[in-house]
Amino acid sequence: MSNAPHFNIDVAEFWADPYPALAKMRREAPIAFVPQLGSTIFTRRDDIFTQEKRIDVFSSHQPAGLMNTLMGHNMMRKDGDAHMSERAAMFPSVSPRTVRDTWSRQFQAHADRILDELAPAGGADLCKAFALPLSAECLKDITGLTNMRFEDMDAWSQAMIDGIANYTGNKQVEARCHAATAGIDAAIDDMIPVVTKHPNRSILSVLLAAGQPMQSVRANVKLAISGGQNEPRDAVSGTIWALLTHPDQLALVRGGKAGWIDVFEEYARWIAPIGMSPRRVAKPWSYGGVDFEPEDRVFFMFGSANRDEACFSNPDAFDITRDTAKSIAFGAGPHYCAGAFASRAMVADVALPNIFRRLKGLRLDTTEPVRIGGWAFRGLLNLPVKWDAA
Repeated sequence: MSNAPHFNIDVAEFWADPYPALAKMRREAPIAFVPQLGSTIFTRRDDIFTQEKRIDVFSSHQPAGLMNTLMGHNMMRKDGDAHMSERAAMFPSVSPRTVRDTWSRQFQAHADRILDELAPAGGADLCKAFALPLSAECLKDITGLTNMRFEDMDAWSQAMIDGIANYTGNKQVEARCHAATAGIDAAIDDMIPVVTKHPNRSILSVLLAAGQPMQSVRANVKLAISGGQNEPRDAVSGTIWALLTHPDQLALVRGGKAGWIDVFEEYARWIAPIGMSPRRVAKPWSYGGVDFEPEDRVFFMFGSANRDEACFSNPDAFDITRDTAKSIAFGAGPHYCAGAFASRAMVADVALPNIFRRLKGLRLDTTEPVRIGGWAFRGLLNLPVKWDAA
């Protein structure tokens, strides 16, 4: 175990709002061992930015890690050539060109259909009524698993997210994760003959066409579902909430002084949907006054890095005019999120402009409080709103 100073947290409080504890760590113990999480945590942006690239020290290869044991050995848990070969195989399905020429049109069609049904209602929980189905329907197309319901896509994604963040060892959470991965495997089996006969730009199709081993295909489809559902889902609902609670920022967009992409980038900095990335120490290493030993577990806290006072002025404020160039919401090293282009298109190009154009007078429903939670993955749990129904 590293000799980092110990920093204790209240797990429930940390889940409800990790930012006060993370700010205290940045000030007092920027690299600290947190007993409740069994890991050494990096909290400062520049430390994370430089050390995440040291894959010879802080390895993504974690044979006994939760993601490997629950979802299979995917490219996110590989380094070097092994990682890059699988990333290259997947790239044709999520490249900027494919997003522009294929997925953006389908994203728009899903948003139009959902909003056509939703607009007359005059009120809803937009997490469940818009963000969840939009993200899931788009992800069905991208993964190639168009044979599943959007409800299953979301539930199975959440079960895997909960499973790989289950550092307290909850057996019920683990069981739900196993049930989800079994469901995904069944959906993959059903779609293999379809995409083999009719190839497309989906992840399943391009991985099979690239000759990837079947265990890698399954693991990487699950990886795409685990992050590809919750991150845009939470970003969609979160950015809407952020703008409704910061009307001055919404006025900047409507006045043409900022773009929807600025809203997305600032929200991803302010409340990073993926707040942490784990690593395994591969060899003895000293950094920042801390000595690391092989097999130590390290968490790079992206959510903390993006509120680092050394890089962002007034970092706890939501400000769409700020320079977000130093944000590492999508990672900083070779494991930079492969789905970043698709996520930006879904949220900034489709979801945000359409929701504020179609739902006139959109406002929070103050009869029910908005709830938000999580630290490894963080997002809104509900978003009750009203609007002027046509």
